[in-house]
Amino acid sequence: MTFYLKNDADTQSIGEKLSELAQPGDIFILTGELGAGKTTFSKGFAKGLGITQMIKSPTYTLIREYDSGRLPLYHMDVYRLEGAGDDLGLEEYLDGEGVCLIEWGELIKDTMDNEFIELILHKTPEDTRFLTVEHDGATERYNQINALMTTLEKDQKND
Repeated sequence: MTFYLKNDADTQSIGEKLSELAQPGDIFILTGELGAGKTTFSKGFAKGLGITQMIKSPTYTLIREYDSGRLPLYHMDVYRLEGAGDDLGLEEYLDGEGVCLIEWGELIKDTMDNEFIELILHKTPEDTRFLTVEHDGATERYNQINALMTTLEKDQKND
């Protein structure tokens, strides 16, 4: 399913709405070119979990942990890993009781044993975005997200 996002506010809003479906152990891979809105989406997702801390890209720290919401959030940026994820102990997060948001996750998804939802952000020349949702396993969660996005798409057309 693909969903149209006209600005940063829409990107944050869809993140916030999708976080309402999040459950312990969920893994969301955020894919998209530089500037596609991965961190913007993450800010909305964190807000939806009730996290009030400032959300920053974990580019130089690899993982930022936020535990003040209804679920712990493990916000990762694996851009600089170059396939070395197995050696860094990511399993404790991936198999943990929180929710993982992994920016640039397409770089490690082939090495993961976990089921995940992939959220692909496409930026257009007009500075709008499209969000495409795919999955590897995690079929129940995918179906819930698909249903939510279908409802939101209908609402969007009525605006």
